[in-house]
Amino acid sequence: MKFEGATPGIKFALGENVKQSNWGEKMTTRFPQTRMGVPAFHANRFTAAQQYLKDWENFQKNGGLQPRRDLELEAIGEIIQGKRLIHCHSYRQDEILAFLRTMESFGVKVATLQHVLEGYKIADEIAAHGAGGSCFADWWAYKFEVYDAIPFNGSLMRDRGVTVSFNSDSSDLARRLNTEAAKAVKFGGTPEIEALKFVTINPAKQLGIDKRVGSLEPGKDADFVVWSGNPLDSRSVVLQTWIDGKKYFDRSLDADRAAALKKERDDLIAKAKKLAKLSGGGGGGNVGGGGDEEDGSFFRVALEHQFEGVERHCLDEGGER
Repeated sequence: MKFEGATPGIKFALGENVKQSNWGEKMTTRFPQTRMGVPAFHANRFTAAQQYLKDWENFQKNGGLQPRRDLELEAIGEIIQGKRLIHCHSYRQDEILAFLRTMESFGVKVATLQHVLEGYKIADEIAAHGAGGSCFADWWAYKFEVYDAIPFNGSLMRDRGVTVSFNSDSSDLARRLNTEAAKAVKFGGTPEIEALKFVTINPAKQLGIDKRVGSLEPGKDADFVVWSGNPLDSRSVVLQTWIDGKKYFDRSLDADRAAALKKERDDLIAKAKKLAKLSGGGGGGNVGGGGDEEDGSFFRVALEHQFEGVERHCLDEGGER
């Protein structure tokens, strides 16, 4: 995502994703294929990038044959120079330690360890390195390398001095990170204000954009949400959403907006049915004809709006009693 003034980043990864575990029998030719090969690969490319930077420095000072531009080594060179931040997908403590030590050997500080599900085992080492931990709130055991993940991970790392944030690979949970943050209160007893930082100022710090966003302070971008109650309470709802000082959502106006959208949809459906009849389709299953069923299924209400305004119960099958 482009963000004016932000330090560029780069994604790294460790473990099964890199060595192509369970990718199929044909995925056996690309290096690395083992966990031990991952730090070897990193050391190889960072050494090459160091030499690349020296070649360019020598050319700029002394002239001669210009080095051939290499975009991969150029990006890694930016990491070495502190111009690009590493955000590294990681799970197991042994691999995280190996990665941190490899980066330290090149004078590089890792910005964040993503997921970092075994971070609680090496929280002191992560804190000493200065890396942040951007972890899942309570995912574990969904594949072999996360069997030791625990929901206390974020709280334990914070207790040891790691700057912690919560993220999610789930598009659903990513929309509700406030309740993900609340899990740190339940698991580990993180104070509520500190838990809220997991999804506000801490991720901004990890991305190097905390001077612009992440908290309510004069001079920062006006990105904020107005809640009906404590943001960590699952019963709280969003009343207003503001981005860059502009109101993007207002619950008090939402009913009128929903009614306008429904009218627009009804008008479009009426128009589509009329066109279907004019073209010989009869207004049935498919616009323009060709449908075997004349049940109007094409014009069915979108699933996400099917039960709006309907009180449903867990035992209902049809949505209404």
